[in-house]
Amino acid sequence: MNVKIDLNDKHEETTVIIQAREWTSELEALVRQLNNAKKQRIIGVDEDQSVLLDPSDIDFVYAEQRKVFAATTAKQNIELKMKLYEVEQLLEAHHFTRFSKSVIGNIQHIQRFELAFNGNLFIYFESGNKEYVSRKYVAPLKEKLAMGGGTNVT
Repeated sequence: MNVKIDLNDKHEETTVIIQAREWTSELEALVRQLNNAKKQRIIGVDEDQSVLLDPSDIDFVYAEQRKVFAATTAKQNIELKMKLYEVEQLLEAHHFTRFSKSVIGNIQHIQRFELAFNGNLFIYFESGNKEYVSRKYVAPLKEKLAMGGGTNVT
């Protein structure tokens, strides 16, 4: 992929032009990220207080007992008043992907992972949080990591 930037006073607004041979999932993700460039925050609830969460402060989001929680880099679990699929759509542009039926995770925060005997992956986040990836989602996760989604993976 080539990136060309033309800085000039004659340009009145910023315009992004994408030239490609075909439409790919990588292009779709790029367009989604450009469209969601403004600062997004998620509102959570912690002990009857509303908390503003920056997507970069979240390791993973999980559903448990019909509630949705965000596991933060500060090792807090904050309840979100949204459905998991709604959070997934909102955070997709922030390098989040599906780990299992009930978990989406931030692939930018992955420190390492281990393959379990049953084919699942155990993900270790930089914060010390841990989560597993079910077999169904292992291949798509590896593909996203190979495309450069997780630059912190060792």
